[in-house]
Amino acid sequence: MQTVVKKWFRDKESGFLDNGSGPDIMVRKDDLTNCQFLKVGVTVEFECHPGKRGLQAKKVKLVNQKKISRTSSEKQ
Repeated sequence: MQTVVKKWFRDKESGFLDNGSGPDIMVRKDDLTNCQFLKVGVTVEFECHPGKRGLQAKKVKLVNQKKISRTSSEKQ
């Protein structure tokens, strides 16, 4: 599945993914595969599993994130 990050609490190392008209999907730092935290509005791909408190995102990874490369003048 793909969706956008709705909230991220850096101090709690967790947040929520948008689920349209349904309940938000919980995501934890331990379930991130190619990053250490998320930013609101970023698109992610994930697997959705039922949890004790609702839907839980697993194997969460960033989608279509452009890597910023520094130009030669910025490197000096």
